[in-house]
Amino acid sequence: MEEQKTIVRKRDRALLLALALFAVVIAGLAIAGLLLIKPPTTAIQGQADCDAVRISGKLPGRIVKFYVREGDHVSRGDTLVSIYSSTVDAKLFQARSMEQAAAATSQKAQGGTRDELKKSAYNVWQQALAAQTIAQKTYQRMQTLFEKGVITEQKRDEARAAADAATAQAQAAKSQYDMAVKGAQQEDKNAARSMQNAAHGSVMEVQSLLEDQILVATCDGEVSEIYPKEGELVIMGTPIMSISRLEDMWVSFNVREEKLADLTMGKEVNVTIPALKNLKTKLKIFHVRDMGSYAAWQASKAYGQWDSKTFEIKAAPVSPIENFRPGMSVILDE
Repeated sequence: MEEQKTIVRKRDRALLLALALFAVVIAGLAIAGLLLIKPPTTAIQGQADCDAVRISGKLPGRIVKFYVREGDHVSRGDTLVSIYSSTVDAKLFQARSMEQAAAATSQKAQGGTRDELKKSAYNVWQQALAAQTIAQKTYQRMQTLFEKGVITEQKRDEARAAADAATAQAQAAKSQYDMAVKGAQQEDKNAARSMQNAAHGSVMEVQSLLEDQILVATCDGEVSEIYPKEGELVIMGTPIMSISRLEDMWVSFNVREEKLADLTMGKEVNVTIPALKNLKTKLKIFHVRDMGSYAAWQASKAYGQWDSKTFEIKAAPVSPIENFRPGMSVILDE
Protein backbone atom coordinates (compact mmCIF):
# COMPACT_ATOMS: atom_id res chain seq x y z
CA MET A 1 0.00 0.00 0.00
CA GLU A 2 2.80 2.37 0.87
CA GLU A 3 4.47 1.70 -2.47
CA GLN A 4 1.28 2.47 -4.40
CA LYS A 5 0.90 5.82 -2.63
CA THR A 6 4.50 6.67 -3.47
CA ILE A 7 3.91 5.83 -7.15
CA VAL A 8 0.77 8.04 -7.26
CA ARG A 9 2.57 10.96 -5.66
CA LYS A 10 5.44 10.73 -8.18
CA ARG A 11 2.94 10.57 -11.06
CA ASP A 12 1.08 13.65 -9.80
CA ARG A 13 4.31 15.61 -9.42
CA ALA A 14 5.36 14.67 -12.96
CA LEU A 15 1.97 15.75 -14.30
CA LEU A 16 2.13 19.10 -12.51
CA LEU A 17 5.67 19.63 -13.76
CA ALA A 18 4.58 18.89 -17.33
CA LEU A 19 1.67 21.31 -17.04
CA ALA A 20 3.96 23.97 -15.66
CA LEU A 21 6.45 23.49 -18.51
CA PHE A 22 3.60 23.63 -21.05
CA ALA A 23 2.33 26.87 -19.53
CA VAL A 24 5.84 28.37 -19.62
CA VAL A 25 6.23 27.40 -23.30
CA ILE A 26 2.83 28.91 -24.25
CA ALA A 27 3.63 32.12 -22.39
CA GLY A 28 7.04 32.32 -24.08
CA LEU A 29 5.48 31.86 -27.51
CA ALA A 30 2.89 34.57 -26.79
CA ILE A 31 5.55 37.01 -25.66
CA ALA A 32 7.67 36.24 -28.72
CA GLY A 33 4.67 36.77 -30.99
CA LEU A 34 3.94 40.13 -29.45
CA LEU A 35 7.56 41.16 -29.89
CA LEU A 36 8.11 39.83 -33.40
CA ILE A 37 4.76 40.34 -35.12
CA LYS A 38 4.21 43.97 -36.16
CA PRO A 39 0.69 45.29 -36.68
CA PRO A 40 -0.13 45.89 -40.35
CA THR A 41 0.27 49.47 -41.50
CA THR A 42 -2.83 51.28 -42.71
CA ALA A 43 -2.54 52.09 -46.41
CA ILE A 44 -3.54 55.60 -47.48
CA GLN A 45 -5.49 55.28 -50.69
CA GLY A 46 -6.45 58.15 -52.96
CA GLN A 47 -8.32 58.58 -56.20
CA ALA A 48 -7.29 60.25 -59.44
CA ASP A 49 -9.40 63.09 -60.72
CA CYS A 50 -9.30 66.08 -63.05
CA ASP A 51 -11.16 69.30 -63.74
CA ALA A 52 -14.28 68.98 -65.88
CA VAL A 53 -16.06 71.71 -67.85
CA ARG A 54 -19.83 71.47 -68.30
CA ILE A 55 -21.11 72.64 -71.67
CA SER A 56 -24.51 74.37 -71.55
CA GLY A 57 -26.32 77.05 -73.51
CA LYS A 58 -28.85 79.87 -73.13
CA LEU A 59 -31.16 78.52 -75.85
CA PRO A 60 -34.20 76.44 -74.86
CA GLY A 61 -34.98 74.01 -77.68
CA ARG A 62 -34.58 70.52 -79.09
CA ILE A 63 -31.31 68.65 -79.62
CA VAL A 64 -30.88 68.30 -83.38
CA LYS A 65 -27.50 66.57 -83.67
CA PHE A 66 -24.39 65.65 -81.69
CA TYR A 67 -21.11 66.01 -83.54
CA VAL A 68 -19.05 64.13 -80.93
CA ARG A 69 -19.36 60.98 -78.84
CA GLU A 70 -18.27 60.09 -75.34
CA GLY A 71 -14.55 59.40 -75.31
CA ASP A 72 -13.75 61.73 -78.23
CA HIS A 73 -10.92 64.20 -77.81
CA VAL A 74 -11.89 67.77 -78.71
CA SER A 75 -10.01 71.02 -79.11
CA ARG A 76 -11.13 74.49 -78.16
CA GLY A 77 -13.64 75.77 -80.71
CA ASP A 78 -14.72 72.36 -82.07
CA THR A 79 -18.45 72.00 -82.85
CA LEU A 80 -20.22 69.83 -80.28
CA VAL A 81 -24.01 69.98 -80.71
CA SER A 82 -26.76 71.88 -82.54
CA ILE A 83 -30.05 72.99 -80.95
CA TYR A 84 -33.17 74.33 -82.69
CA SER A 85 -35.88 76.55 -81.17
CA SER A 86 -38.91 77.74 -83.17
CA THR A 87 -39.91 79.98 -80.25
CA VAL A 88 -36.69 81.98 -80.42
CA ASP A 89 -37.03 82.30 -84.22
CA ALA A 90 -40.48 83.82 -83.71
CA LYS A 91 -39.11 86.21 -81.09
CA LEU A 92 -36.38 87.29 -83.49
CA PHE A 93 -38.97 88.07 -86.19
CA GLN A 94 -41.00 90.06 -83.67
CA ALA A 95 -37.95 91.96 -82.43
CA ARG A 96 -36.87 92.86 -85.96
CA SER A 97 -40.37 94.11 -86.80
CA MET A 98 -40.33 96.34 -83.71
CA GLU A 99 -36.90 97.63 -84.70
CA GLN A 100 -38.14 98.56 -88.17
CA ALA A 101 -41.15 100.40 -86.72
CA ALA A 102 -38.96 102.29 -84.26
CA ALA A 103 -36.50 103.16 -87.02
CA ALA A 104 -39.33 104.60 -89.16
CA THR A 105 -40.60 106.69 -86.24
CA SER A 106 -37.10 107.99 -85.52
CA GLN A 107 -36.51 108.80 -89.17
CA LYS A 108 -39.76 110.77 -89.27
CA ALA A 109 -38.81 112.73 -86.16
CA GLN A 110 -35.30 113.46 -87.40
CA GLY A 111 -36.45 114.39 -90.90
CA GLY A 112 -38.95 117.04 -89.79
CA THR A 113 -42.32 118.02 -91.26
CA ARG A 114 -43.12 117.27 -94.89
CA ASP A 115 -43.11 120.14 -97.42
CA GLU A 116 -46.85 119.79 -98.02
CA LEU A 117 -47.61 120.41 -94.37
CA LYS A 118 -45.21 123.34 -94.26
CA LYS A 119 -46.93 124.91 -97.28
CA SER A 120 -50.38 124.36 -95.78
CA ALA A 121 -49.33 126.00 -92.50
CA TYR A 122 -47.86 128.94 -94.40
CA ASN A 123 -51.10 129.48 -96.32
CA VAL A 124 -53.14 129.43 -93.10
CA TRP A 125 -50.77 132.01 -91.62
CA GLN A 126 -51.10 134.27 -94.67
CA GLN A 127 -54.88 134.03 -94.52
CA ALA A 128 -54.78 135.00 -90.85
CA LEU A 129 -52.56 137.99 -91.67
CA ALA A 130 -55.01 139.14 -94.33
CA ALA A 131 -57.92 138.82 -91.93
CA GLN A 132 -55.92 140.77 -89.33
CA THR A 133 -55.24 143.60 -91.78
CA ILE A 134 -58.91 143.90 -92.75
CA ALA A 135 -60.02 143.79 -89.10
CA GLN A 136 -57.55 146.52 -88.10
CA LYS A 137 -58.61 148.80 -90.98
CA THR A 138 -62.25 148.24 -90.08
CA TYR A 139 -61.52 149.21 -86.48
CA GLN A 140 -59.72 152.37 -87.57
CA ARG A 141 -62.69 153.42 -89.70
CA MET A 142 -65.09 152.69 -86.85
CA GLN A 143 -62.93 154.75 -84.50
CA THR A 144 -63.10 157.74 -86.89
CA LEU A 145 -66.86 157.46 -87.26
CA PHE A 146 -67.22 157.16 -83.48
CA GLU A 147 -65.21 160.32 -82.97
CA LYS A 148 -67.54 162.11 -85.40
CA GLY A 149 -70.55 160.79 -83.54
CA VAL A 150 -71.83 158.75 -86.46
CA ILE A 151 -71.81 155.36 -84.68
CA THR A 152 -72.29 154.28 -81.15
CA GLU A 153 -69.56 153.25 -78.74
CA GLN A 154 -70.74 149.64 -78.86
CA LYS A 155 -70.14 149.43 -82.61
CA ARG A 156 -66.63 150.82 -82.10
CA ASP A 157 -65.92 148.26 -79.34
CA GLU A 158 -67.15 145.38 -81.51
CA ALA A 159 -64.77 146.41 -84.27
CA ARG A 160 -61.87 146.62 -81.79
CA ALA A 161 -62.69 143.13 -80.43
CA ALA A 162 -62.75 141.72 -83.98
CA ALA A 163 -59.36 143.31 -84.69
CA ASP A 164 -57.86 141.82 -81.48
CA ALA A 165 -59.24 138.36 -82.35
CA ALA A 166 -57.81 138.56 -85.85
CA THR A 167 -54.41 139.51 -84.40
CA ALA A 168 -54.48 136.50 -82.02
CA GLN A 169 -55.43 134.14 -84.88
CA ALA A 170 -52.54 135.47 -86.96
CA GLN A 171 -50.10 134.87 -84.10
CA ALA A 172 -51.40 131.31 -83.60
CA ALA A 173 -51.08 130.58 -87.31
CA LYS A 174 -47.52 131.95 -87.24
CA SER A 175 -46.66 129.60 -84.33
CA GLN A 176 -48.04 126.60 -86.22
CA TYR A 177 -46.00 127.53 -89.25
CA ASP A 178 -42.82 127.93 -87.16
CA MET A 179 -43.39 124.49 -85.62
CA ALA A 180 -43.81 122.96 -89.06
CA VAL A 181 -40.58 124.55 -90.23
CA LYS A 182 -38.57 123.47 -87.17
CA GLY A 183 -40.07 119.96 -87.07
CA ALA A 184 -40.30 117.83 -83.90
CA GLN A 185 -38.85 119.08 -80.64
CA GLN A 186 -35.39 117.88 -79.61
CA GLU A 187 -36.92 115.90 -76.76
CA ASP A 188 -39.17 114.04 -79.21
CA LYS A 189 -36.18 113.33 -81.45
CA ASN A 190 -34.17 111.96 -78.53
CA ALA A 191 -37.10 109.81 -77.41
CA ALA A 192 -37.55 108.39 -80.91
CA ARG A 193 -33.83 107.62 -81.15
CA SER A 194 -33.89 105.90 -77.75
CA MET A 195 -36.82 103.74 -78.80
CA GLN A 196 -34.91 102.68 -81.90
CA ASN A 197 -31.85 101.78 -79.79
CA ALA A 198 -34.02 99.79 -77.39
CA ALA A 199 -35.57 97.84 -80.27
CA HIS A 200 -32.12 97.13 -81.67
CA GLY A 201 -31.02 95.88 -78.26
CA SER A 202 -33.93 93.43 -78.24
CA VAL A 203 -32.79 92.10 -81.62
CA MET A 204 -29.23 91.68 -80.31
CA GLU A 205 -30.51 89.84 -77.24
CA VAL A 206 -32.44 87.31 -79.33
CA GLN A 207 -29.51 86.95 -81.72
CA SER A 208 -27.24 86.14 -78.76
CA LEU A 209 -29.61 83.29 -77.89
CA LEU A 210 -29.54 82.04 -81.46
CA GLU A 211 -25.75 81.97 -81.34
CA ASP A 212 -26.13 79.07 -78.90
CA GLN A 213 -27.85 77.00 -81.59
CA ILE A 214 -24.34 75.67 -82.21
CA LEU A 215 -22.33 74.92 -79.05
CA VAL A 216 -18.55 74.65 -79.30
CA ALA A 217 -15.86 73.34 -76.97
CA THR A 218 -14.50 75.95 -74.56
CA CYS A 219 -11.30 74.01 -73.83
CA ASP A 220 -9.19 71.05 -74.92
CA GLY A 221 -10.11 67.72 -73.39
CA GLU A 222 -12.07 64.51 -73.63
CA VAL A 223 -15.86 64.22 -73.80
CA SER A 224 -16.48 62.31 -70.58
CA GLU A 225 -20.29 62.30 -70.49
CA ILE A 226 -23.23 63.36 -72.66
CA TYR A 227 -26.47 63.86 -70.73
CA PRO A 228 -29.46 64.25 -73.14
CA LYS A 229 -30.20 62.30 -76.31
CA GLU A 230 -30.82 63.57 -79.82
CA GLY A 231 -34.41 64.81 -80.16
CA GLU A 232 -34.83 65.63 -76.46
CA LEU A 233 -35.90 69.06 -75.24
CA VAL A 234 -33.52 71.11 -73.08
CA ILE A 235 -34.20 74.28 -71.12
CA MET A 236 -31.98 77.30 -70.67
CA GLY A 237 -28.77 76.45 -68.81
CA THR A 238 -29.24 72.66 -68.99
CA PRO A 239 -25.84 70.86 -69.01
CA ILE A 240 -25.41 69.14 -72.37
CA MET A 241 -22.08 67.38 -71.82
CA SER A 242 -18.89 67.41 -69.74
CA ILE A 243 -15.34 67.76 -71.04
CA SER A 244 -12.56 66.37 -68.84
CA ARG A 245 -9.25 68.21 -68.93
CA LEU A 246 -6.95 65.18 -68.76
CA GLU A 247 -3.83 67.31 -68.97
CA ASP A 248 -4.61 68.61 -65.45
CA MET A 249 -4.79 65.32 -63.54
CA TRP A 250 -4.41 65.22 -59.76
CA VAL A 251 -4.94 62.78 -56.87
CA SER A 252 -6.99 63.37 -53.74
CA PHE A 253 -6.16 61.71 -50.37
CA ASN A 254 -8.06 61.90 -47.06
CA VAL A 255 -5.63 61.59 -44.14
CA ARG A 256 -5.72 62.01 -40.36
CA GLU A 257 -3.99 65.12 -39.12
CA GLU A 258 -1.26 63.17 -37.27
CA LYS A 259 0.03 62.21 -40.76
CA LEU A 260 0.36 65.81 -41.91
CA ALA A 261 3.91 66.20 -40.60
CA ASP A 262 5.12 64.06 -43.51
CA LEU A 263 2.67 65.53 -46.06
CA THR A 264 3.43 69.23 -46.29
CA MET A 265 2.79 71.70 -49.10
CA GLY A 266 5.19 71.33 -52.03
CA LYS A 267 6.57 67.96 -50.89
CA GLU A 268 7.04 65.14 -53.38
CA VAL A 269 5.67 61.75 -52.31
CA ASN A 270 6.05 58.25 -53.73
CA VAL A 271 2.88 56.46 -54.84
CA THR A 272 1.81 53.22 -56.50
CA ILE A 273 -0.90 52.97 -59.19
CA PRO A 274 -2.34 49.40 -59.17
CA ALA A 275 -4.27 49.86 -62.43
CA LEU A 276 -1.02 50.60 -64.30
CA LYS A 277 0.71 47.35 -63.23
CA ASN A 278 1.70 48.82 -59.84
CA LEU A 279 3.51 51.71 -61.48
CA LYS A 280 5.76 53.63 -59.09
CA THR A 281 5.79 57.41 -59.58
CA LYS A 282 6.01 60.71 -57.75
CA LEU A 283 3.35 63.30 -56.92
CA LYS A 284 3.79 66.86 -55.65
CA ILE A 285 1.40 68.15 -52.98
CA PHE A 286 -0.27 71.44 -53.94
CA HIS A 287 -3.35 71.55 -51.70
CA VAL A 288 -4.05 70.82 -48.00
CA ARG A 289 -7.50 71.58 -46.59
CA ASP A 290 -9.43 70.83 -43.42
CA MET A 291 -12.54 68.83 -44.34
CA GLY A 292 -14.55 70.33 -41.47
CA SER A 293 -16.05 69.14 -38.20
CA TYR A 294 -18.11 66.42 -39.90
CA ALA A 295 -14.82 64.62 -40.68
CA ALA A 296 -13.46 64.80 -37.11
CA TRP A 297 -13.02 61.77 -34.86
CA GLN A 298 -14.44 62.48 -31.37
CA ALA A 299 -12.55 61.17 -28.32
CA SER A 300 -14.46 58.57 -26.26
CA LYS A 301 -12.44 59.01 -23.08
CA ALA A 302 -12.28 62.01 -20.79
CA TYR A 303 -8.48 61.84 -20.42
CA GLY A 304 -5.61 60.94 -22.69
CA GLN A 305 -7.48 61.40 -25.99
CA TRP A 306 -7.88 64.26 -28.46
CA ASP A 307 -9.99 65.00 -31.52
CA SER A 308 -8.24 64.06 -34.77
CA LYS A 309 -9.56 65.81 -37.87
CA THR A 310 -9.42 64.58 -41.44
CA PHE A 311 -7.62 66.65 -44.07
CA GLU A 312 -7.91 66.53 -47.83
CA ILE A 313 -4.61 66.50 -49.68
CA LYS A 314 -4.26 66.97 -53.42
CA ALA A 315 -1.12 66.13 -55.34
CA ALA A 316 -0.30 66.40 -59.04
CA PRO A 317 2.05 64.13 -61.05
CA VAL A 318 5.61 65.43 -61.23
CA SER A 319 5.80 64.19 -64.83
CA PRO A 320 3.06 63.06 -67.26
CA ILE A 321 1.77 59.53 -66.66
CA GLU A 322 0.66 57.60 -69.73
CA ASN A 323 -2.84 56.08 -69.58
CA PHE A 324 -3.52 57.75 -66.22
CA ARG A 325 -7.31 58.14 -65.97
CA PRO A 326 -9.78 59.74 -63.51
CA GLY A 327 -11.14 57.25 -60.98
CA MET A 328 -7.94 55.16 -60.72
CA SER A 329 -6.82 54.21 -57.21
CA VAL A 330 -3.48 55.51 -56.00
CA ILE A 331 -1.66 54.11 -52.95
CA LEU A 332 0.57 56.38 -50.92
CA ASP A 333 3.86 54.63 -50.17
CA GLU A 334 5.15 54.80 -46.60
